Amino acid sequence: MNILIIGSGGREHALGWKINQSEKVNKLFFAPGNAGTSELGENIPVGVSDFDGIKKACLDNTINMVVVGPEVPLVAGIHDFFLADNELAGIPVVGPAKDGAMLEGSKDFSKEFMFKHNIPTARFKTITNENLQEGFAFLSELKPPFVLKADGLAAGKGVLIIDSLEEAKASLETMLAGQFGAASSKVVIEEFLSGVECSVFVITDGKDYKILPEAKDYKRIGEGDTGLNTGGMGAITPVPFANKKFMAKVDERVIKPTIEGLQKDGISYQGFIFFGLMNTGGDPYVIEYNVRMGDPETEAVMLRVKSDFVDLLDGVANRNLGEKTIEFDERTACTVMLVSGGYPGPYENGKIMTGFEKVDGSILFHAGTMEKNGEIVTNGGRVIAVSSYGSSMEDALATSYSNAPKIEFEGRYYRKDLGFDLK
Repeated sequence: MNILIIGSGGREHALGWKINQSEKVNKLFFAPGNAGTSELGENIPVGVSDFDGIKKACLDNTINMVVVGPEVPLVAGIHDFFLADNELAGIPVVGPAKDGAMLEGSKDFSKEFMFKHNIPTARFKTITNENLQEGFAFLSELKPPFVLKADGLAAGKGVLIIDSLEEAKASLETMLAGQFGAASSKVVIEEFLSGVECSVFVITDGKDYKILPEAKDYKRIGEGDTGLNTGGMGAITPVPFANKKFMAKVDERVIKPTIEGLQKDGISYQGFIFFGLMNTGGDPYVIEYNVRMGDPETEAVMLRVKSDFVDLLDGVANRNLGEKTIEFDERTACTVMLVSGGYPGPYENGKIMTGFEKVDGSILFHAGTMEKNGEIVTNGGRVIAVSSYGSSMEDALATSYSNAPKIEFEGRYYRKDLGFDLK
């Protein structure tokens, strides 16, 4: 079959790397892809939100399945667009329709969903300009630090964690005044949960589901988890504390009631669900849902999926995922993200990259790269993910860290302390 992967990051390169291993694949396409994905298939210069352009790409290339990488086209309704078009309706889309995508598209929606279906999460209150005083009162009830989240999509940057009550009140007003544009016209105030985070992923056909390998990702730019939030500086799988006992709690308390809640609410959901969890005293609490695979977790997780991934995607498309099997590679996998100088603040693109041929024992997933005049140059804040297998976390990280400095470009930066909180 011909498969189109929508997106241009490391997640899409890693998905393509795994999908391309299947004998069921005839040809792989990416829209728009990057310098790395062009080695696996054909890049089509179409943006992720250009639905008409994606339609043309599907019809021109006889696409049999679409896998959506990022959240933006899902929240904008790309699945609904396919279903409503006579020429596209027969092409399965792996990714939820607009109603299911609200799990990520609206923090208010997702928190109300969790509350309704008794899924463990932090106390919360949704605030607009109309009930600002209620927001101040709720903040006064909480112990610091205070968590403020923009309701809508804000490219991973719409979450503030603040130690001072007065600063939290001021930040609430600033957010509602448009700090994150329309995304923060509503703000969700949450009780702070302490513990260690963990990312759990499932693939579902709306009825049955398979749990993919879990991962621990690292969001802060600075070592020791300091500094600004980023889209992710690296990831490790498996997670030592996510043992059978913990994962049984996750399945029973979080995953099952989520899938059953979607069914009860009449939401037909085919695709991935990412559960951002906090391990608080051995119990899982949901911090957030994403309606797609995580990035950079995918760049580690895909290394541990032994099964034919296209067989699982087929199970989603044909609503028979319960008949499929999934196997894991027992080795550890990790990914270390190389980023542009200045990221997550202002940075420059177009830096020439060298050293690819020197890498030994790691898999490179391109995130923000492009080809220009025969050379590979940077084209994003997060540039390339250096992924490796190992017999242990330390072994996998050692391989990635031995190869990371071989990829050179001006201003390159990466964290050298991944896994510090798992030892």
